[in-house]
Amino acid sequence: MDDLSHSPSPLLKAEPPDPTEVPVAEAASLPAAFLTDLALRHFARLGELKLVQIAQHLGLAVMVVDGLLTNMRKLGLLEVPRRGALEGDVSYALTDAGQRQARLAYEKCNYVGPAPVTLPEYVARVGEQSQHLTPVRAARLRQAMGNLVIDPAMLPTLGSALNSGKTIYLYGATGSGKTYLAEHLVKTLEGAIQVPHAVYVDGEVIQVYDPVVHYPAPVAAAPAQGLERAAPLDGRWALVERPVVIAGGELTLDMLDLAYDPHTRLHIAPPQMKANNGIFVVDDFGRQRVSPHELMNRWIVPLDRRVDYLGLNTGTKFSVPFDVRVVFSSNLAPEELVDPAFARRLGYKIHLLPMNAQSYRAVVAQACARSGVPPDAPAIDYLVNTLHMRSLMPYLPSLPFDVISKIADRARYLEEPPRMTPELLDWAWANYFGGNGQTVQAKGSPTPQLGE
Repeated sequence: MDDLSHSPSPLLKAEPPDPTEVPVAEAASLPAAFLTDLALRHFARLGELKLVQIAQHLGLAVMVVDGLLTNMRKLGLLEVPRRGALEGDVSYALTDAGQRQARLAYEKCNYVGPAPVTLPEYVARVGEQSQHLTPVRAARLRQAMGNLVIDPAMLPTLGSALNSGKTIYLYGATGSGKTYLAEHLVKTLEGAIQVPHAVYVDGEVIQVYDPVVHYPAPVAAAPAQGLERAAPLDGRWALVERPVVIAGGELTLDMLDLAYDPHTRLHIAPPQMKANNGIFVVDDFGRQRVSPHELMNRWIVPLDRRVDYLGLNTGTKFSVPFDVRVVFSSNLAPEELVDPAFARRLGYKIHLLPMNAQSYRAVVAQACARSGVPPDAPAIDYLVNTLHMRSLMPYLPSLPFDVISKIADRARYLEEPPRMTPELLDWAWANYFGGNGQTVQAKGSPTPQLGE
């Protein structure tokens, strides 16, 4: 196979395969020796397999696998211990030589799954899925926000930011709903995408599909975003919803490169690669174990050129698409974290302010329904007009559920129906904030006013 690691630019311009001309069999383009080792590992793990079964496990066309198994029999790696009553109903199993070769195959790599796609195939598919992303419209954004209580004046800014493809920087006080809002933004990206189980690069396997990140999508969702022009879905790809990946304070520079496991001899794709054709949220930006300056240095090229560069444990460097809507979420204003040069790369800077009293009451009603505590009008007035005023705490959307759910916790302990009263709200408020429930006003947040 040609070495593709030293020509990143052509890779990113690769044209997607035409399914009318390129059969799935030929699209695999994997070395025969690699496919043989992969098949050996499948047989070693699963035992006897029929042609259709091994084809399903490899995610390849029966015609291709038939040729592969025929060659493995010629090499003395497979035998046919039994035949079925019907023609073609044949089971295959490893010979003694096949068992020995399978052990050697496991020493090279422990990957047992669908055949990987090649790097050019992956690049082409990500580009195809990006080109067919439907622009965000006002109606779609309102639908995506669902029951999220948000200032209507903010919606045009959010929609414009999403359509720009540029970085979005959400900032505001703790509890202002930054992460929750970021998670809702992925719902604006319509349609399903195809994610490879793994990618083959320079003899190495990179696992991409992650069930924690990639949620299965119904097959009917595929044409909605233009996949009818891409190669037909086969077992090497998984049809999933557009992903949203969230990395918080645990994020380090090492996590943004390939992770290599010396025991399994597998590479694991970094979070931004798993998020391709979706959204990548860097939560609590500024609280990572790496400085904002170092982190932004790592992001300069991907954010500007939409290309990321990764390295295998062998030293091979290669490029992959960086087709990600990046959302930074922070308690701090951008000028407090990065210098002006970096700040310019943060395409849209959106300040999430505390709510007004009317919007806050709507969030309180949602918190009551979610926690199972029946709303009580006088108690809600006490929460809004007394507790917040007394402690100078702004109306932040995260507070109602955090406080009211404690009343539900207490009711379950006492085995009594939950009730919302001023006394119980005092108790819950004190347990949430500590001490006597007196709080310190969040930096930059206006003091709530009665009747606001």
